[in-house]
Amino acid sequence: MRRPRLPRWTATLTWKAAVFITVMCCALAALLGALVHAAVTKQTVDQSREKALGRLVEVTREYESGEPVPRYGGIDPPGLPDSLRELAVGGRRGTMVATFDGRPVMWAAGPADGRAIAVRVDFTTSANTINGLDQAIVGSSVLAIGATLLVGAFAVTRVTRRLHLTAQVARRISAGDLDARVNDPRTRNPSRPQDEVATVSGALDTMASSLQGKLLSEQRFTADVAHELRTPLTGLSAAAELLPEGRPAELVRDRVRAMRSLTEDLLEISRLDAGSERVDLDVHELAHLAERVVLASATDTEVRVVRDATVETDRRRLERVLGNLVANAHKHGKPPVVLTVDGAEVTVADHGPGYPEYLLAHGPQRFRTDGNSKGHGLGLTIAVGQSAVIGAQLCFLNAAEGGAVARLTLPEYVRFLDDDAAEGGRTG
Repeated sequence: MRRPRLPRWTATLTWKAAVFITVMCCALAALLGALVHAAVTKQTVDQSREKALGRLVEVTREYESGEPVPRYGGIDPPGLPDSLRELAVGGRRGTMVATFDGRPVMWAAGPADGRAIAVRVDFTTSANTINGLDQAIVGSSVLAIGATLLVGAFAVTRVTRRLHLTAQVARRISAGDLDARVNDPRTRNPSRPQDEVATVSGALDTMASSLQGKLLSEQRFTADVAHELRTPLTGLSAAAELLPEGRPAELVRDRVRAMRSLTEDLLEISRLDAGSERVDLDVHELAHLAERVVLASATDTEVRVVRDATVETDRRRLERVLGNLVANAHKHGKPPVVLTVDGAEVTVADHGPGYPEYLLAHGPQRFRTDGNSKGHGLGLTIAVGQSAVIGAQLCFLNAAEGGAVARLTLPEYVRFLDDDAAEGGRTG
C-alpha cells in the first residue's frame, strides 16, 4: 500500500518555518502557562488555607470554652468530605477544596472529642481568579502565537524570496543567459553584514562571471583558430589541385576538403556563439525544402510527406539543419534513413544503434562522440544552434524499436497544403 503524499506546498521553507514557529510557540506558551497557573493557584490556595485554618482555631477555641459555634463551622457539619472527616477523626488537621451548595469552598477540619470539627471558607472569588487567569493565559498565548507567526512569516518570506530569485537566476544561467546575476545588495556593499543567502548569491554571481569569461575565451579562441587556418588552407587547396593525378593526390585533396569543412564548421559555430546571426525570413513549402536537402546530400534517403505545410523561415539555415541531420544519420546510423514531413514537424530517423546516453541527457557536445564513430561532433551542434536562430525546437531521442530520431519542430506555420486540411480552411 502506497503512503499518501503530502501536497507540494508542505515542502516549502515557509511552511516548515510556520510549523516550527507554531510548535515552538505552543510549547513555550504551554510551559509558561503551566508555571504561572501553578504559581498563582498555589498562592491563592495557600491564602484560603491559612484563612480556613485560622477560623478553625477560633471555632475550636470557642467549642472547648463552651461558647456557641459560628454558623460557618461545627461538629460533623453537613457537606464535609469523607476523606477530610476521617483525617480529623484520626486526630489530624487538614484542608480541602470541595463544592458546597454548588459553590467552591475551602474546608478545614480537626479533631474534637473523637469527632470532626470543621469550618468552611468561600472559595468562589479565588476560583474565579484562577479561571480568569487561565483564560488570560490562553488568550495571550493565541495572540502571541499569531503575532509571532506574522513576524516570522514576514522574515521567512523575505529570505525565501531572495532564495527564489537566486534559483531563478541559476536556471537562466543554465539556459544560456550568462549575463544573469542576482546582484544582492548585501554583496555589493562589503560593509553590510552578509547572511547565508547573500553568501550563496555572491558565490553564484562569481561562478557565472567566471563561467562567462571562460566561455568567451573559448569562443574567441575557436574563432581565431578558424580564421588563422582559413588562409593557409586556401593556399593548400590551390596547391593540391596542381598535383599530378593519382592516388596520393586524391588523398591530399580529400584531407584538404575535410580540413576546410572543419574550419568552416568552426567559423559557423563561432558566429552562433557570438549571437550575431541574422535570419532572412521568407515563405517556403516545407516538403519541397526537404526534397532539396535529400537531393543535395546525394544519399539514399526516403522522404515521406504526411502533411505538407508552408512555413516562414530562413531557407538556408533550415536546409543546413536538415542536411546535418541527414548526414549524421547516414554517418553514424544504418539505413534505411527516413525524412518525414508532418505539418510543421520534420523527423529524421535511422535504424542504427541510436544516440549515446550523454547526447540524450545533455545534447550534442562539440568534439565529443561515442568513441566508436568518426567525426568531430560539430554537425549536430551546428544543427541545434541554427534551429535556435530560426526559432525551431530540435530534440533527440531513440526509437523504441531501435534507431535514432531527430525531431525538428518549426514555429507556427502559415497553412496546411494537403487537400483535407485545405477544405477545413485551417490556418496557423
